[in-house]
Amino acid sequence: MHDKVGDLLIRIKNGYMTSKKEVSISYSKLALAICELLKKEDYVEDLEVVGREIKLTLKYDFEEKTARKIPAVTDVQRISKPGRRVYSSAHKIPYVFEGLGIALISTPKGIMTDKSARREGVGGEVMAYVW
Repeated sequence: MHDKVGDLLIRIKNGYMTSKKEVSISYSKLALAICELLKKEDYVEDLEVVGREIKLTLKYDFEEKTARKIPAVTDVQRISKPGRRVYSSAHKIPYVFEGLGIALISTPKGIMTDKSARREGVGGEVMAYVW
């Protein structure tokens, strides 16, 4: 497995698509930073580091009329890939669905959302979109 970020995002997306309660992701500092950011932005319920794994508890909203679970994450899109890195300056950081989603940006100040990067005035690698 060469693309750890891509694997992390696809595991989360597939977990939501199959209505799983929890997904396991292999531990790395980058994966932990992304998971903590997703928790802070309210896309996942909880996270727990167990040995060399990160256990993410996925978040669902319940629709009262049909009594079905609505996933907090509709989709993810990997932008910067190992074969093609995508960078953006602070002025040109893209908006995801006109501000309804987030872009994960790897900056010199750490992993942050597009909103935080714009506020801090830093650019970096546009890793993924989450909405």
